[in-house]
Amino acid sequence: MTSAEEWLEVESLDLDGQGVAHRRAGEGAGKVVFVEGALPGERVRVQVVRRKNQWEQGAAVEIDRPSPQRVAPGCPHFGLHVGACGGCKMQHLHPAAQVAVKQRVLEDNLRHLAKVVPERMLRPIEGPAWGYRWRARLSVRHVARKGVVLVGFHERKSRYVADMTRCPVLPPRVDAMLPALRSLVGEMDARDRLPQIELAVGESASGTVIALVLRHLQPMGDADRARLRAFADEHGVQWWLQPRGPDSVHRLDDDGPELAYALPAFGLTIPFRPTDFTQVNPAINRVLVDRAVRLLDPQPRERVIDWFCGLGNFTLPLATRCHEVLGIEGSEALVQRALENAARSGLAARTSFMVRNLFDIDAGALQSLGRADRWLVDPPREGAFALVKALVDVQAQAAPDWSPPRRIVYVSCNPATLARDAGLLVHQGGWQCSAAGVVNMFPHTAHVESVAVFDRAPSCA
Repeated sequence: MTSAEEWLEVESLDLDGQGVAHRRAGEGAGKVVFVEGALPGERVRVQVVRRKNQWEQGAAVEIDRPSPQRVAPGCPHFGLHVGACGGCKMQHLHPAAQVAVKQRVLEDNLRHLAKVVPERMLRPIEGPAWGYRWRARLSVRHVARKGVVLVGFHERKSRYVADMTRCPVLPPRVDAMLPALRSLVGEMDARDRLPQIELAVGESASGTVIALVLRHLQPMGDADRARLRAFADEHGVQWWLQPRGPDSVHRLDDDGPELAYALPAFGLTIPFRPTDFTQVNPAINRVLVDRAVRLLDPQPRERVIDWFCGLGNFTLPLATRCHEVLGIEGSEALVQRALENAARSGLAARTSFMVRNLFDIDAGALQSLGRADRWLVDPPREGAFALVKALVDVQAQAAPDWSPPRRIVYVSCNPATLARDAGLLVHQGGWQCSAAGVVNMFPHTAHVESVAVFDRAPSCA
């Protein structure tokens, strides 16, 4: 612990939601100290748990001058103590201030990593701070020596499952259901062979649909199936079983509504399976899709490519606005699901889909796809470096039968890889970053999603 005479002034937050301070005096003067539980502007004492030559890491054990943006956490399992849930890191910071921090993270990454400054910053996309998480993967552990079953997220910086009875970022019905889930698993014969329960919440004409996917390592016995059915009847949920990989998922029983999510601005309802990738926060996803389509601004006679198209989250809305959309994804199973969704939505004539490894695409492969007026790019955390490099390379070749898109809207879940790709587009491809802004998909976490717009510079158009 720091000496009784020494206090640290917290200057900012890092990408993990830790306070950043510097030692001011003594042998370690100038050393960076990362402080969990501390906020900018606060004066804190720190319990150091890790020391390196250039930095230290610890937790705030005393706060002399609390930040005006500090709030009481909304979850009883949040904190720095041993056993605290590690699912959220920023509950002690006012939600509006969390968004401001994420905006600064995005700006800093673009400025420092890419040497790019957007021409304008978009208003942040934000929404409810509680009950928003419609997708979650809950770990399950039977602790035989204590006679308890744990269902929840992992403890902070630990592989152990937190002892949770509440989780207010989950939908209220699921939050209230956690103790009953623990009891159910404790009664099952297979309680030692059930590593996780995956949550997926969808929408139907009759209201929300709660699906619980039970991962089981051995065949499910009749008695346990009966227990699951009784629980489903009591709590109004669907059980799905997953004996192997994601493709093995199937319903325990065939009745009940399908899972789907709505994009009402486009008159679309998109069905999905509980192990499919869909956005965690449906309210934010609706706003994000609407903004991305408006920013891309496709025209009725234009062709658009939707890179990393998934189930068609952007492809199908775009198809309601333009002549043709090509959706490209790396998974054959996902492409098949996207084709089905397009046909179901009456958009098959305006859409086509292709399987392609987008992490290994080159200029020749890109040129073979033909020209498109606009691009929507929505990659995973790794970003879209190969795609962006292929674009820059094919531009440099100046092929007479090909031209680059006039506009790119890039939806990112990692500001660092967005910055890397933005730097390549701007400094080697001749693009302008016309706009950028954050999307608060995961309130109370340090996760930063964002959207950026790139236009061809007038001299390159």
